[in-house]
Amino acid sequence: MNTPAAPSTPVPAPETGPVGRVSATPAAVALIERLVAQHGPLMFHQSGGCCDGSAPMCFALGEFLLGDSDVLLGEIAGTPFYMSRSQFAYWEHTHLIIDAVPGNGGMFSLERPTGLRFLTRSRLYSDAEWVAVSALGPPA
Repeated sequence: MNTPAAPSTPVPAPETGPVGRVSATPAAVALIERLVAQHGPLMFHQSGGCCDGSAPMCFALGEFLLGDSDVLLGEIAGTPFYMSRSQFAYWEHTHLIIDAVPGNGGMFSLERPTGLRFLTRSRLYSDAEWVAVSALGPPA
């Protein structure tokens, strides 16, 4: 039986400040900053489960072609984070937390040669957070 990797930092408790749809752990932020220094501006797309499972995929900005069915969930470490609209319909009640853990990244994801991989964790919104997120309207 596989056990999920322990978070590099605890999964954030319900937030008291502005609520977003996606955030990153300090380990993920550090890896993003390292990749930005090497590759320039980046973007993320949450994989829908094809070749690389459901891993968040990291690309040089513009190297992944977005379609009309992709939505912007927010930014992590100044980097836009996208997901398909149909996948968002399944995840809309959860806050996504992007972490970085030891392992191999997705085949096309920029972190692959680093020995680390991005990992999506999630938690349900609190009632107050859900009210705040709902007020944002659907993602663009």
